[in-house]
Amino acid sequence: MNIYFYEAFEEEAETLRSILRDELAYDLTGKTIQEMGHNQPPAPLISIRTQSKIPIEWADKLDGILSRSTGYDHLIAYRKQTQSVLPLGYLEEYSTRAVAEHAILLAISLLRKLPRQIRQFPTFNRDGLTGSECLGKNLLVVGVGRIGGETVRIARGLGFEVKGVDIVPNKSDVAYVSKQEGIAWADVIVCAMNLTDENRGYFSYELLKTAKKGCIFVNIARGEHASMEGLTRLLREGRLDGVGLDVFEDEGNLATGLRSEVTTSTPATRIITDLLAHPNVLLTPHNAFNSREAVQRKAAMSVEQIRYFLRHRDFIWHV
Repeated sequence: MNIYFYEAFEEEAETLRSILRDELAYDLTGKTIQEMGHNQPPAPLISIRTQSKIPIEWADKLDGILSRSTGYDHLIAYRKQTQSVLPLGYLEEYSTRAVAEHAILLAISLLRKLPRQIRQFPTFNRDGLTGSECLGKNLLVVGVGRIGGETVRIARGLGFEVKGVDIVPNKSDVAYVSKQEGIAWADVIVCAMNLTDENRGYFSYELLKTAKKGCIFVNIARGEHASMEGLTRLLREGRLDGVGLDVFEDEGNLATGLRSEVTTSTPATRIITDLLAHPNVLLTPHNAFNSREAVQRKAAMSVEQIRYFLRHRDFIWHV
C-alpha cells in the first residue's frame, strides 16, 4: 500500500477516489488514528487532517506524513516531540474563500439571533429575537493573512466597518489597531490567526472582558486561541452576546468523544453542553473549509503532493 488516508469524510473520500482511481494502492477512513486503534502504520505514507494523534513510535516507521490542511502547527508539534527529520507536508491554499465566508456566516447569524429564532419557531414566538443589521457595525479581524484578508473584503461588501490586528501590518487597505483598541471598538471579533506558541490563549477572559457589552466572538482559526471555559463565563455574565466556533481546544479528543456511541462526561464535553444551552451560540464541526469547490481543490492538491512525494521523497509544500 502506498498511502493510507485518515479523517476522510464522505465527500472528500469520493473526490479522492475519482482522482486517484487505480493509480495507487491506498485505503481511507473517516476516523482518526486513535479511533482506528492502529498499533502500526498501515502504509509507509499516511495522510491526516488535524484531529489524529500520531503515535510517537511511528516517527521511525514512516516515510512521510501529509496533512490535508493549510495549518501545520500539529506537524510542528509532532516534529518537536519526536526530534525526527521525517518529511512532513501540508496544503498551501485551497479554502481561503470558504473559511472567510463561514466566518461571516457565523457573524451575521449571531447578529440576527438565528439560533434562538430556530429554537422559538415551534411556538412562533418572536420575543427576544430582535437582532442587528451588519451595515455600519464594527468588525475586527485578528490575523489579517489570506483568510483574514478575504474576511475583510467580504465584510466591507456587506457594509461592516472593518479594522485589523496583526503583527505584520502589510495590507495597505486595512486600518490596523492594537488588540486592546480593536476589542474595545468591535461589535464583532473574528479570530483568523495561525497558531503559534506565542498566541496560544490570546483571547483570554481578561482581554475579552474589555469588549463592548453585547459583542460577538467568532473563531475559525484554532481552538487554542480562546478558552471555551472563558467564553462560557463571558456569555453567562452577559458580556458577550453570541459566540460562533468552528474550532475547539483539544479538538482531537473532543471530536472522538462526541462521535463515540458512549459519550463520556469530560470537562470539555461539559463545557460544550453549557455552550449549546446558550440561546445565541453556533458550533460547527471544524467545517468552515468544506465547500464543494474547496474539497475539489483540496483533493487535487493532496494527490499532487502524493505524486511528488513518491518521486522525490519530499513534498512540494513541506514543513
